[in-house]
Amino acid sequence: MVVSKEPKRVPNDIQVSKILVHPIKSCRGTSLQSCRYSPEGLEHDRRFCIIKADSHQVITAREVAKMVLITPRIEMDEKSPHGGVLSVSFPEESGCESFSVPLYPIEDNWGRLNDIGLWGHEVDGFVCENQNPKGRSPSTILSEYFERPVHLTVKGNKPRPCDPTDSFPGLKATTLYQDGYPLLVLSEESIDVLHEEIRSRVGIQGISDQWSKQEFVIERFRPNIVLRGAGPFAEDDFEEISIGLDDDSEKTGEKQLGILLVSKCVRCLLPNVCPDTGVRDKAVPYKVLMKFRIGMDPQNKMKPCVGCNGVPLGSGMIKVGDSVNVRRIIAA
Repeated sequence: MVVSKEPKRVPNDIQVSKILVHPIKSCRGTSLQSCRYSPEGLEHDRRFCIIKADSHQVITAREVAKMVLITPRIEMDEKSPHGGVLSVSFPEESGCESFSVPLYPIEDNWGRLNDIGLWGHEVDGFVCENQNPKGRSPSTILSEYFERPVHLTVKGNKPRPCDPTDSFPGLKATTLYQDGYPLLVLSEESIDVLHEEIRSRVGIQGISDQWSKQEFVIERFRPNIVLRGAGPFAEDDFEEISIGLDDDSEKTGEKQLGILLVSKCVRCLLPNVCPDTGVRDKAVPYKVLMKFRIGMDPQNKMKPCVGCNGVPLGSGMIKVGDSVNVRRIIAA
């Protein structure tokens, strides 16, 4: 990729407006005011996933939309040998009881898997056991909710390499149970443009009248870092940004975290699922995005893209309100 020596002009007042962590892949996210990060992403983001008990394939809300109604919650405890617990709760009408599992288990005590299937890759993990051995197991409770045998798993310590991209063919990065890369970065002004596009098409292409008033929330795209002040889809032009303090900042006194934006995020039908109801819309936003957001990914020219996949270059802390510096911009 050619990087411009004279970068395009970008706003100088870009900030982090939201930080979203999804402890269990495809389940409800948590909005945080601050969060630690590592080269594998935000702390606790997609460390857990739910798999089919027989094939060990990861299940997502693309397949089971009501996954978005499961609420995982991180409860830190410095005195615990496990660092705390992951608590999991369900909609009341499901009849499924809440449970909790150790946040950082003693791995030898749990069953290890090396063949968890995720987008053509085999990933490692451990089948989670109940924090309260007298209660029903996580597998039993989740299997009741999914109406099929499933397991909750936590990522093991075997690195999962990220695929190289057209922009970064020599990419050396690892991730957990994210779709492909540690972070997803998205500008909140993009949603204003999407609203306009949706409302201009109400009554056609299967877009129902409800969208003349209903708000489309950015959480449907399941980003990790939301930017404000950059402008609609501004991240399309960014190659490297910096946010927050890295672990060496006390020595340098400077904000140094770099995030490489390695590719556009190709979208599927998951954003059609309402995070409040678990119901999948027949048209919004996918059909709308197909009208103005295709042709951006060289390998998927007929699929729409929203947001950019990111890889942190270090470890540290970010918080809502942090300023965002655009270090490198893609040449026109």
